Amino acid sequence: MNAHVSQGGWPVLVLNADFRPLSYYPLSLWSWQDAIKAVFLDRVNIVEHYDRAVRSPSFEIQLPSVVSLKSFVKPTTHPAFTRFNVFLRDRFVCQYCSSNDDLTFDHIVPRSKGGQTTWENVVAACSPCNLRKGNLTPHQARMFPRQLPFAPTVHQLHRNGRLFPPNYLHDSWLDYLYWDTELDP
Repeated sequence: MNAHVSQGGWPVLVLNADFRPLSYYPLSLWSWQDAIKAVFLDRVNIVEHYDRAVRSPSFEIQLPSVVSLKSFVKPTTHPAFTRFNVFLRDRFVCQYCSSNDDLTFDHIVPRSKGGQTTWENVVAACSPCNLRKGNLTPHQARMFPRQLPFAPTVHQLHRNGRLFPPNYLHDSWLDYLYWDTELDP
């Protein structure tokens, strides 16, 4: 049994009203306490249960393992610019050497030369490549990213997120998750 569960974690997969996860990466999970609270507030339906219950003197409820929202939440179309989302867009590999160790982010046009911190000017880079490129432009450093940086859609980030399944997936979640292993690299 996973340590997350054996220590009383009992995470609950949260699905939108259309039975798709709210997000894949990070996977949309709630604590069992938050899920039960949402059940009592009539905000979710229990879809699947764990083989475990919680009890009070007058009440018992099986722990939910999957819940779905009663109201559809429209997904955002423009993802936030964050370090994590840059790494996810770039599939957690250095855009110069393809290493996946010690990732940082690099400004293509250095900030000292007027480069902005935007989707179109930032790429994932390992520390050695970032140090080697330093304050130089790609032409000066003779270092060019594998793909030009771009502002991804939520769909593109979700698609990339499916390439990196979490370490723990409860069996009851599998019918609701689509870890597509045949996506284009």
